[in-house]
Amino acid sequence: MTANDLPVIAAVDGSPHSWEALDWAAQEAVRRGLPLLIVHVRPPTRRTDEESGLRESEELLDRAVLRTSTSAPGLPTSTLAPLDFPSAALISLSRDASMVVVGSRGLGGFRSLMIGSNSLATASMARCPVVVVHSGRTDEDDAEAAKTFPDVVAGVAADESSEEVLDFAFAAAASRPGARLRLVHGWTMFSSMLSGGPVFDREAAAEAAERTLTELTAGRLEEYPLVEVVREPVNGSASRTLVTASATAALTVVGRRRGGESLGLGLSPVAQTTVTHALGPVAVVPC
Repeated sequence: MTANDLPVIAAVDGSPHSWEALDWAAQEAVRRGLPLLIVHVRPPTRRTDEESGLRESEELLDRAVLRTSTSAPGLPTSTLAPLDFPSAALISLSRDASMVVVGSRGLGGFRSLMIGSNSLATASMARCPVVVVHSGRTDEDDAEAAKTFPDVVAGVAADESSEEVLDFAFAAAASRPGARLRLVHGWTMFSSMLSGGPVFDREAAAEAAERTLTELTAGRLEEYPLVEVVREPVNGSASRTLVTASATAALTVVGRRRGGESLGLGLSPVAQTTVTHALGPVAVVPC
């Protein structure tokens, strides 16, 4: 199996959030022409409980396959039921996946939390992009958004760390006919100074941020000529713009810097805020 046909992994645990994640993952696999791997992680239990746990897992996966065969007939689908802690198993499997899709919360935890610990841990440490599917919209909202606001929204930094985010975001927009790609870049006078840009002229700093976005996307416009790009330099943090945009966006994309996982530094403040408070699917891309 090559890097171009690695599966989309959908994590299911029987919760409503995980069924929504499965539906989203199946449709994304169809869009990208990739196989789907449905994973139910069985947490370690006493040996006497393993047999019943395996049986319940098989029943759950059978339901998931049946659901997928109805919503995405013909999609190559396989299943896996590893015995491990959920986030640890998904992080390990992410080495051989195109993306991992999880619900914002599972069966456990507190209902008041906007995102579950397993979903957050997976998004913070996986080796491939992780999509967290939030339940902030109804089916009617999703259908309306798909018809009138099929935008893909991406938060980008003004440096090489945005390469992977842009690659993922452009591919996502290209797989959705008619979708625009909105590129959001937060800037401040301090960040302008650090990058060698204008120090006291706010209008000049805004123009410099616009030029930066233009330079970042120049090469990709030739590769994706049908994708309409909207550049949105934002004075201040991009978090508020990204969270607001997620309410109607088909997908919101943010980056996560590699290398800080062992220190617990998986997500930046912008990524953390967006993943936690978004009202639609959010992709976290290692970069």
